[in-house]
Amino acid sequence: MIKVVITEDNNTIREGLAALINGTPGYSCVGAFSECESFLAKIPTLPADVVLMDIGLPGMSGIDGIVKAKKMRPELNILMLTVYEDSQTVFKALCAGACGYLVKKTPPARLLDAIKDANDGGAPMSSLIARQVIDVFKQTQGKQNEEKDTELSSREKEVLTSLSDGNNYQEIADRLFISVDTVRHHIKNIYRKLHVHSQSEAVAKAIRKGII
Repeated sequence: MIKVVITEDNNTIREGLAALINGTPGYSCVGAFSECESFLAKIPTLPADVVLMDIGLPGMSGIDGIVKAKKMRPELNILMLTVYEDSQTVFKALCAGACGYLVKKTPPARLLDAIKDANDGGAPMSSLIARQVIDVFKQTQGKQNEEKDTELSSREKEVLTSLSDGNNYQEIADRLFISVDTVRHHIKNIYRKLHVHSQSEAVAKAIRKGII
C-alpha cells in the first residue's frame, strides 16, 4: 500500500486527488492539507511514502515547504504537482529536494504511475519538464566547458601578468627564466583559451574575468 499525502490549497483539486488515490487499489491518502504549515506540523506522525506538493500555496510556498520537510524526513518522496512549467521554478523545486515534477493537467492514470514511480525511487516528470531539465543541463555543461577552456596554467598567468606590465617577449623570457620560443608558445595557448587575437585583447579579457 502506497501512503500518499496531498498538500493543495484548491479544495476541488485536493478532494479529487484524495478520491482518486483512495479509490485505486494499492493506494491510500493518509493526509490532505491546504497549506504547508499544517502539513509540516503533522510530518512526525504521518505514515507517508509520497507527498503531492503544490507550489503556489497560501503562506509558505511549496518549495520552502520541501526544504523544511526534507530536513525532518530526508527519506520522504516529494512529488511536485503544480501549474508552473517554467524551467526556473522546476529547478528550484528539484534543487530543494523534490523527486519529481508534474503539471496539474497530468492524466489520472499517469499521476498514479508517477506516485508509484516516486515510491520505487524514480524521478517522474512530464515529457515537457524532462526536456527543460535536459536543455538547462546542456546549457550548464556548455558554460562549465567554456570556463574550463579558459583556465590558464600558473605559467600562462605569469606570462600574461608580465605582458600586462608592458614587457616584451625577451623581457618576459628573462624575467621567468625561459626561452623566447617558450614565451611565444604560452602566448599562443593564452590566445586560444581566451578566444582573443592580440596582446591587448588578452590582457583586457584576463583583467575583466579576474584571471590576473
